[in-house]
Amino acid sequence: MLWEGTGKQEGIGLLLVCRQHTNNPHSADDIFRNAIALPLIFSAIIVGMASFNRGILIPVATLVVGVTCIGQVARAQAPSSDDVQALVKQGQKLNSEGKQDEALKLYKQALEKSPNSYEAHLESGVALDLKGDYAAAREHLKKAIEVAPADQKNRALRVMAFSYVFERNTAEAEKYEKQAFDALIAKSDFEAAAGVANELARIKLESGDIDGAANWYKTGYDTAMRKTEMKDADKNLWSFRWAHAQARIAARRGQRDEAQKQVAAAKAALEKANNPDQAQFFPYLTGYVAFYSGDYKTAITELHKASQDDPFILLLIAQSWEKTGDAMRAKEYYGKVMANNGHGPTNAFARPVARTKLAGG
Repeated sequence: MLWEGTGKQEGIGLLLVCRQHTNNPHSADDIFRNAIALPLIFSAIIVGMASFNRGILIPVATLVVGVTCIGQVARAQAPSSDDVQALVKQGQKLNSEGKQDEALKLYKQALEKSPNSYEAHLESGVALDLKGDYAAAREHLKKAIEVAPADQKNRALRVMAFSYVFERNTAEAEKYEKQAFDALIAKSDFEAAAGVANELARIKLESGDIDGAANWYKTGYDTAMRKTEMKDADKNLWSFRWAHAQARIAARRGQRDEAQKQVAAAKAALEKANNPDQAQFFPYLTGYVAFYSGDYKTAITELHKASQDDPFILLLIAQSWEKTGDAMRAKEYYGKVMANNGHGPTNAFARPVARTKLAGG
């Protein structure tokens, strides 16, 4: 062994090289033992012993072992991607439970280990949005967009758009949604692009830009129809979505007859599509149209048939109860909105309203 062959003093010198690169002497000892055990290093040194004199051998050996120790220490101290992912995953769980502050502490730890972690920046932005700290959220989301892997870029752009929706800043939201839309068009992924167009249209509709919503819903439908070899079931599904959108737009414009006409068209398209997963969106439509037609009792009945996991539907129910004069029931549903910790357009619409209402606004 080199430790024995070089002598006690020289061996101690080699060990000190390792100790200079770590604050933990026990770790240094372990790293040193690993370093001197590497076959290639010792082959070179042992062969060299036959031809090098003692004055040359020891500095060379010291250099080789020192470089090896540094490499071992760097690997030992480098943050594990598994560790970062574990922190992010724990944070996501806490966030889903409404514990945003606790989640943010874990995301901070993840970023201390890996400052360019896409997931940690993205999830920090999500948690901060849910807290209502939108400016801080966007700093993290900006970084998430910057460091996002190619296959996650569109997601990061859309999450930034949602951040602006919390404040009803549709102009800024549109900038980011449009980037995602254009990227998908460039890839000829027309169905996904149509989904983004509809997402932006809904953002505009619920922010009061009805004409902008109509334009983007039309873009979404036209884009979907560009998909080649589309099955009849898919065509009917997009017909359902298009009629669904037109009915809501008509309701917002106060065009009751047109709204009911489009509701009937949506129902017919849904039946043709034969898609049970979409059935829950029909009572949302009838409840929405009833709400904007001033028929709040019907709105409550219909909206209760729709998904109770959707914070926007819960918001409409809360507002309907408020319109009927039942403040207690309204407060109950505003509370249900706040219990939802999702990050998307529906919660971006609903959460700020519910927060204000529960605060007495």
